Amino acid sequence: MIGDRWGVSDSEIRRSYPCDGFVTSPALEAWRGVSVQAPAEAVWPWVAQVRLAPYSYDWIDNLGRRSPRELVQLPEPCVGERFTAVGGHRLGRIVAVDPGRQLTGSIMGAFLSYVLVAQGHDATRLLFKIVMQTSRWVALGVSVGDLVMARRQLLNLKLLAERHHAEL
Repeated sequence: MIGDRWGVSDSEIRRSYPCDGFVTSPALEAWRGVSVQAPAEAVWPWVAQVRLAPYSYDWIDNLGRRSPRELVQLPEPCVGERFTAVGGHRLGRIVAVDPGRQLTGSIMGAFLSYVLVAQGHDATRLLFKIVMQTSRWVALGVSVGDLVMARRQLLNLKLLAERHHAEL
């Protein structure tokens, strides 16, 4: 499908993601990934902070409100709490979490997993997968739109985690 991959290897696509267990026979499967020059423990707080804001193009999906550029001392995410916030409105639900390793949520019929894979001591692969049962045309539209938005989100999380880690 158009827009179903960005920044991921074939082996990263073949791996199992927590979101896979929530949708049987998805019409949409899309993977994104980025390498972060910081350990997973420095990346995780930024992933967990998507509960506050989308971290993609704020002028589009956050009604112009800037996603926080500093870490907020949040408790670890828990299953059942809100997954994210857009324009000040809390949306979706966290459906699975393994602190420091993965965060999976559901929003608007889609299930999304953020997975952190340590790459030695000072690097992390931040992987993202979205799955959804929908029509083929909706899946195509979501895949292309998600490619743009998720790519920006992962690059922002990478930048923030690397910057924060370098300051420590």
